[in-house]
Amino acid sequence: MNEKYDFKDIEQRWQLRWDEEKTNKVTHEPGRPKYYVLEMFPYPSGRIHMGHVRNYSIGDVIARYKRMQGYNVLHPMGWDAFGLPAENAAMKRGIHPAAWTYDNIDYMRGQLKAMGLSYDWDRELATCRPEYYRWEQKLFLELLERGLIYRKETTVNWCDDCQTVLAREQVIDGTCWRCDQPVLPKTMHGWFFKITDYAEELLSDLDKLSGWPEKVVTMQRNWIGKSTGLACDFQVDGHDETITIFTTRPDTIHGVTFMSLAVEHPLLKTLTEGTPQQEAVERFVQETLIEKQRSSLDQEPDKKGVFTGRYCINPFTGDRVPIYAANFVLMEYGTGAVMAVPAHDQRDFEFAKTYDLPIKPVVQPKGDTLDPATMESASVDPGVLVASGDFTGTESEQAKVDIIAHAESQGFGKSHVTYRLRDWGISRQRYWGAPIPVVHCEHCGIVPVPENELPVVLPGTNEASGNHSPLHQQEEFIATTCPSCGKPARRETDTMDTFVESSWYFARYTSPRNEDGPVDKEAAKYWLGVDQYIGGVEHAILHLLYARFFTKLLRDLGYLEVDEPFINLLTQGMVIKDGTKMSKSKGNVVDPSDLIEQYGADTVRLFSLFAAPPERDLEWNAQGVEGASRFLNRVYRMVVQNLACFEAEASVDTATLNDASRALHRKTHQTIARVTDSIETNFHFNTAISGVMELVNQAGSSAGDGVDQAVYRETLETILTLLFPMVPHFCEELWTLSGHKEQLHFSSWPSFDAEAAKEDELTIVVQVNGKVRSKLQVTPSIGDDQLKELALNDEKVIKFMDGKEPKKVIVVKKKLVNIVI
Repeated sequence: MNEKYDFKDIEQRWQLRWDEEKTNKVTHEPGRPKYYVLEMFPYPSGRIHMGHVRNYSIGDVIARYKRMQGYNVLHPMGWDAFGLPAENAAMKRGIHPAAWTYDNIDYMRGQLKAMGLSYDWDRELATCRPEYYRWEQKLFLELLERGLIYRKETTVNWCDDCQTVLAREQVIDGTCWRCDQPVLPKTMHGWFFKITDYAEELLSDLDKLSGWPEKVVTMQRNWIGKSTGLACDFQVDGHDETITIFTTRPDTIHGVTFMSLAVEHPLLKTLTEGTPQQEAVERFVQETLIEKQRSSLDQEPDKKGVFTGRYCINPFTGDRVPIYAANFVLMEYGTGAVMAVPAHDQRDFEFAKTYDLPIKPVVQPKGDTLDPATMESASVDPGVLVASGDFTGTESEQAKVDIIAHAESQGFGKSHVTYRLRDWGISRQRYWGAPIPVVHCEHCGIVPVPENELPVVLPGTNEASGNHSPLHQQEEFIATTCPSCGKPARRETDTMDTFVESSWYFARYTSPRNEDGPVDKEAAKYWLGVDQYIGGVEHAILHLLYARFFTKLLRDLGYLEVDEPFINLLTQGMVIKDGTKMSKSKGNVVDPSDLIEQYGADTVRLFSLFAAPPERDLEWNAQGVEGASRFLNRVYRMVVQNLACFEAEASVDTATLNDASRALHRKTHQTIARVTDSIETNFHFNTAISGVMELVNQAGSSAGDGVDQAVYRETLETILTLLFPMVPHFCEELWTLSGHKEQLHFSSWPSFDAEAAKEDELTIVVQVNGKVRSKLQVTPSIGDDQLKELALNDEKVIKFMDGKEPKKVIVVKKKLVNIVI
């Protein structure tokens, strides 16, 4: 028998066997308890990285553990395969995005199989395949019919030289990444999902997600951003138009000194057309749009604006206030118009200081008197209203209620709820995405493609170097006939945002080969929701929000019966090297394929699981990989050198055990309890592995103490069973070598015997003033009072008490007694 752990031979043999026997294939079994574990599927970039290794190892341990507990486990894998990087790579390499993507999928699939991950590969899907996005197009048409999708004008990044729309990340310092020519804002039509129709449900259902990290729930709550306040109309002076504002501070409305409009506000053009200010406003709008393109999303701009030449009337005061276009007002929040109260809003304060506009305090904080001449910043604290007409002297919180009621009674305002969440723009003017299945007809307008003509397939995907220009540049694709009137028409050339594909893939996994619809309803009813979802916290907002939204859409379309897609969520930490996240740009990447070649997949898995709890960042440590390798080699030798014990009876007769056997038997069952608890409670695989390591140490030191062979067999079998989810090839090999006929994959998780795990004696430390002075050997059933009495009467303790009476005696149950004198 070879006592050397030949990981290459072992892992290749077991992977081949699992493939041939379809060991991980799973079927829908009504009546059997299910468990659906899913890691966020990867973009097929070409190679897996250590972040993938960690993410997928975590999911695989959970999947294998739950199988051993008797669950019918769904653990699928697929590819988030559309998107901009494939087009960039195709452009750079002179190949087609499809060829690049499918080559990467083949390579990465091989890498994942080399890790021994227990995926049901029969359920594999790639979102770029027509058989997937066919159903996405069908869902699009159903939602369009229900009015949950619409088309409107939107501002995009346009490169005139390339004649194409660019994504935000393709704009480098205001220029096109391809040709270095300036990028300009351009108004185009785009498609939108009405996610705002579900804003309240998306917000309220966060209360159901008790299995999600609180920080992720908070991030979603803030992104949806519910605000309650006053919607109020300001009449434009000398004009038929009114400006509707929304404010959460109606108590400050008497302090309005100007009005601010977003540069995208539709009234700007109406208000300034034909006026002396028209040219200045148009110039400011264009400059601001360009600046927005060139700034980062979280960059707060310097407060700039331009006077429109118009005024509006504050309905509460009758004051005539100037209207400005301002660069800091967001069209995406509220109404795109802000009543500016510089005394009580910092952005308004900065703008007023820049343009020398009045500052009028109307809420005096308690114990303070605000003077506009000396104010250095806005006052945002509550207080008592001043200079506020009939509301003067009212506490600000009560004034909010009273002022809204007054506006409603006078007919120029009302209580209103608004959300930070905006409708989801899904249009992408690129090639590598799912085509939007409508045509544009001069006679019939927008016409859905008939369902029997789906999918609308991307052209040229079967050609290694075919045309992959944006669809609006491919006339052969565009030209078609109207399904309604039969006259010439043009296909929609926008493709869908790749977030659409990743918003429902988890549902498709339940029936990935279903030919009758997006999902098989019975399969979806059985498998969903996902019991454990795993992925990076960088997806905490958009992906998870869109997946939650799509689940509700699919429910309302009759495909699903769940309200939420993911019952439990684990956001694993990053892999850190040299103090920063591993990335190619930083040159600190460790290639997992090299590690697998050198140490084997099980060693790499064990290291990634042992180095840190899953929710914490993992600090790369080459010595840690070496340590994991040494541990597996030690266990391998221990089992091979003790194969004779597997010929012993499997049952342990506790009545005949000597001290060493009883101690090892006890430790074995204590380890089962510890490992099970570590996995069940918080997936702390590091403490689970640490517990097994302790058991291995005791088993190794007990080998020469006449340990009962049945006990030793039980211990080795327990070690292999507990380690199996972490290092499956290794454990399957030793399980087979030890004479077992059935694979560990089909074995049950070991049961814990509480009686066997009980300690015969406890060692209690006794301290005097915090210093250890003695140790007591006691039975586990001893009470605190007995323990105090034993400690106070111990000869060593009495010596250090030096005849003094104790002030107090502190008992830490089953651990120590501290006597304070």
